[in-house]
Amino acid sequence: MPSNSTSFSPSPAILRLDNQVCFALYSASLAMTKLYKPLLDAIGLTYPQYLVMMVLWEQDGLTVSELGERLFLDSGTLTPLLKRLEAQGHIARLRDAQDERRVRLTLTTAGRALRDRAEAIPQCVLQSSQCSLAELTALTGQLQHLRSKLAPR
Repeated sequence: MPSNSTSFSPSPAILRLDNQVCFALYSASLAMTKLYKPLLDAIGLTYPQYLVMMVLWEQDGLTVSELGERLFLDSGTLTPLLKRLEAQGHIARLRDAQDERRVRLTLTTAGRALRDRAEAIPQCVLQSSQCSLAELTALTGQLQHLRSKLAPR
């Protein structure tokens, strides 16, 4: 009786899953997100909200478009996220006085205070990674370089 399955030879190395940079990045991202979840749950933020807050802790008063450029996100993705952060009392969204089409984002007192609670997160990530600070710094640089090659600004 003929079999419905066709026998294939093993994939060439170029098609093997473990040889794909995209899969290494994807699976590492999943592992990193899993690591961050309980840390961020403890301060009441999702990972995308944490990214927004980190940018605003660096530079308060950005416009939505400036934030989007920094995070590689469009305003359609950012708007619901920013509304939730505003509802939580972490940020205020205000029309720009010089150009009412722009919306500026400012940290509230609660948003600034949240930074103190978030300061322990990078150390937890460093310890969990079992890498040295130098290794993670080098890896971050390599990934930023790859991103710039794939998605130049």
